[in-house]
Amino acid sequence: MKKIIANLNKSFDNKVRLGIMSVLMVNEWVDFNTFKDMLDLTDGRLASHIKALEKDEYIIIEKVFFNKKPKTSYKASKSGKKAFNEHLNALEKLLKTRK
Repeated sequence: MKKIIANLNKSFDNKVRLGIMSVLMVNEWVDFNTFKDMLDLTDGRLASHIKALEKDEYIIIEKVFFNKKPKTSYKASKSGKKAFNEHLNALEKLLKTRK
């Protein structure tokens, strides 16, 4: 059991980060406001979790101006996709473990 738990990624322990990565796994790019609406988060809460995922190099950030307004979008990095899939596999193994 300890070995299975050891394979869980601490970066995805938080439900907000789990939600962010889940959304990014099925969407190429997602902008900040879409995340806020989908996950029902405040600017600050979303920003702090995005910062944590960026620090781990699990997401890529793109900042552009659209109609003279800044627009920030996010994409799962290659290493982020790999880490998240490994986390999901570990969860799946944990669910299949019998006493």
